[in-house]
Amino acid sequence: KNFKKYNPKSIDEYVNIGGYIALKKAINMKSTGVIQELKKSDLRGRGGAAYPTGKKWEQASQVPGDHKVVICNADEGDPESFKDRYLLEYDPFKVIEGMTIAALTIKACDGYIYIREEYKHLHELFSEAIELAKEKGFLGENILNSGVDFNIEVFSGAGAYVCGENSSLIESMEGKSGRPRIKPPYIKQCGLFNLPTLVNNVETFAAVTSILEIGAEEYIKYGCDESRGTKLISLCGNINNPGAYEVPFGITLREIIEDFGGGLKDGNNLKFLQLGGASGAIVPASSIDLKYCYDELKKHGIEIGSGAILVADDTNKVVDFLKSIQDFFLHESCGKCTPCREGNRQLTKIINRFVEGTASVEDFKTIEKFANVMKYASFCGLGKTAPTAILSAIEHFPIEFYQQIETVRKSS
Repeated sequence: KNFKKYNPKSIDEYVNIGGYIALKKAINMKSTGVIQELKKSDLRGRGGAAYPTGKKWEQASQVPGDHKVVICNADEGDPESFKDRYLLEYDPFKVIEGMTIAALTIKACDGYIYIREEYKHLHELFSEAIELAKEKGFLGENILNSGVDFNIEVFSGAGAYVCGENSSLIESMEGKSGRPRIKPPYIKQCGLFNLPTLVNNVETFAAVTSILEIGAEEYIKYGCDESRGTKLISLCGNINNPGAYEVPFGITLREIIEDFGGGLKDGNNLKFLQLGGASGAIVPASSIDLKYCYDELKKHGIEIGSGAILVADDTNKVVDFLKSIQDFFLHESCGKCTPCREGNRQLTKIINRFVEGTASVEDFKTIEKFANVMKYASFCGLGKTAPTAILSAIEHFPIEFYQQIETVRKSS
């Protein structure tokens, strides 16, 4: 609601449209009050994992320690996702306010926002917003006479997709290779520089600000029983009106495509969707009337993830699309574990044979076997979800693989 309603370089304009009402409420509510309000809102993490935010903050608040850290994950390295970029560009103070509320809740004193290197043009904007918040007493020492000291620094990523995973992000912030950590110990206990750390996505912090501003009771009027509130989506692909949209949970995929996206380009027919980004499942056109909510989609093996929705029409070949996905994951695998490092290499080789029409029946069996090994044996979420597109394509579009098998292609 704040996009283009205020100048992101003017904190006074932000305050004039209701900015920092949520922080003032949080100071009066204290830590337990904020946590209970978030639990009532049923807010889940908007970065992809969908972990209940109220529960996460409660756990972080209970970890002992005089020095705690809050990190905003603004890496957004998925090629299909761009909704966080809009929040950083058009509503930076809402994100900063959400981070400050988190610091107040878990009693943290240091904050960092990890912004991907490709968003370099937003680094300066966000740094300016932080300085303005300090000047007005919304950051720094004794924020609004609450006794809370909290500062935020901008940290630049180096362009690695795996650093969207929280422990990889922290490793890179410590000057190491961006590779995931073994858990336990969990980040909430031993995160950045071995300090208790809370990491949330950009959208999650912005949502916290909105929830405290309007109240959880008002927030849960949006959405449906299975999934409360709203979700920012990145709508892209063969569609007339691509862009970032805020949608209530419970609407159908058809409504998103037709009402928000304006339908498919050039009057073509829908072939499939990919939900949740490059690591998401391929969803056939027959599933277009599914409700966009966590539980409904999960019943069909689909995750909302970060909120990316890619639309593909009938001019696209499934195997060509899978090649672009595999090329991405081959490049982005950190190489820490064998299933992901070697699995992506082998899957890419086999997919290339399908694209070229030189694959065999044995290749079809092998690609499914290797994809399942990656799914169940990889060390972190990247390796476990990288083969999701392939496995869902095998389930819904097996004929497209067989059409590319050499003997079948020659005989036809």
